[in-house]
Amino acid sequence: MEIDIRKAAQLKEKPTNVAGLGFGKAFTDHMFIMEYDAGVGWHDARIQPYSKLEIDPASAVLHYAQEIFEGLKAYRTAQNEVLLFRPQDNAARLNISARRMVMPEIDPAFNVEAMKKLVDLERDWVPRAEGTSLYLRPTMIADGAELGVHASKRYLYYIICAATGMYYTKGFAPIRIYVEDNYVRAVRGGVGGAKTGGNYAASLRASEEALEKGYNQVLWLDAVERKYVQEVGAMNMMFLLGDTVCTAPVDGSILDGITRRSILQLVKDMGYKVEERPISIDELYAAGESGMLKEAFGTGTAAIITPVSEFCYKGRCLVLNGGKIGALTQKLYDTLTGIQRGDLADPYGWTVRV
Repeated sequence: MEIDIRKAAQLKEKPTNVAGLGFGKAFTDHMFIMEYDAGVGWHDARIQPYSKLEIDPASAVLHYAQEIFEGLKAYRTAQNEVLLFRPQDNAARLNISARRMVMPEIDPAFNVEAMKKLVDLERDWVPRAEGTSLYLRPTMIADGAELGVHASKRYLYYIICAATGMYYTKGFAPIRIYVEDNYVRAVRGGVGGAKTGGNYAASLRASEEALEKGYNQVLWLDAVERKYVQEVGAMNMMFLLGDTVCTAPVDGSILDGITRRSILQLVKDMGYKVEERPISIDELYAAGESGMLKEAFGTGTAAIITPVSEFCYKGRCLVLNGGKIGALTQKLYDTLTGIQRGDLADPYGWTVRV
């Protein structure tokens, strides 16, 4: 399928205040979009001026939450090249989500090509400053003019981009996490392993309450026994227990994060042991109190790596590493961002030149 390019007649002014970029606010001039109809397949692939979507009021995305999305970034190197980070993995994971949500798959090679063409057209939007990037949000939604609880016969797939700064306003700095023991977000057999909007909507109430208490994020426990740590709203979680990096297993209730995969590869190559296993909140607190828990950090596309300074569970506060960034966390952040920005060699083939 060919991609038709329809350039905007008038371009927006590029943001100049890097400090005020924030996350996901400064959208570019163009977007990629195509449609799917049952019996026809995907068609009319095009890059067009960024614009509002026109969907039917009866669209299944509005009534039955048939929707999936991805998130990835493009970085500008010191040599003024533009690199996408692991786009093929995002394209593959989108199809995993599509299968779970009964939505049509997209050829991964074509999807990556669409991303590359869009970023190439918008390369002037890729910021140069450290800690900045161009964030891509590939999204699929169900359209159609028909009510009834069943998979839709019509879909829209689009990719939008935003010049982006650091996810957290304080940048790469430790955050405080509230361990949620009342609400639950996902369960094995559900849609926790799919990147779909309902997972995030289910987290908002707890997140708001945590913010009111002065915490930055919520750490979810499993929905069955309410004892095993899972993930944070926007990140997978990892813990340095002695010389072992431990993280919850991908069992269908948490997202198989692409940054998570990258970090696990890096820590193995750095000589650390890795365990993907259930970790109870009681084990975590016991390890923290004994000194076995050295560091904790989150991993995700938006924030990349986020150090954790404190957990709060049922009124008990656990402060890590004196509230400072741990040595491993810092090393992983420097290594991964160095690869992403082309400052360090990429022995894994993760970056794709645009």
